[in-house]
Amino acid sequence: MANPQKRKGDAAEREAAQLLSDLLGLVVRRKLGAGRTTTAGGDTGDLDGVPAHVIQVASWANTAAAARLKPDEAALQAEHAAVPFAATLVRFRGGTWRVVLTPQQWAAYVSWILRQSPQGTALPDLPPSSGGGA
Repeated sequence: MANPQKRKGDAAEREAAQLLSDLLGLVVRRKLGAGRTTTAGGDTGDLDGVPAHVIQVASWANTAAAARLKPDEAALQAEHAAVPFAATLVRFRGGTWRVVLTPQQWAAYVSWILRQSPQGTALPDLPPSSGGGA
């Protein structure tokens, strides 16, 4: 039988995959063999289904440590996967999730959005941030 930490991590990955599936309207799933290195030379994240992304999931008792350490791991995994974006989903007690990015990861999103805009400004028809906690 798997150890309790592995079961907790597997459950968090399934929960995160369902959350992203619901929010994005995509089919997001746990990667088979998540956390294992690939023939390409390294781990490539925990979830599949979000194009051009590596998604790392953390459900740690020490959420501050997860928020500090996991985004750097996700950045390395994005290099291994040769994709431009990386994000870390951190699960807090009670089932609240937060997406954690390094400043460089956040800047990659903003730069991409600004390149899509004809005037290089924020797009006016984007929905406002909900601020709700999932």
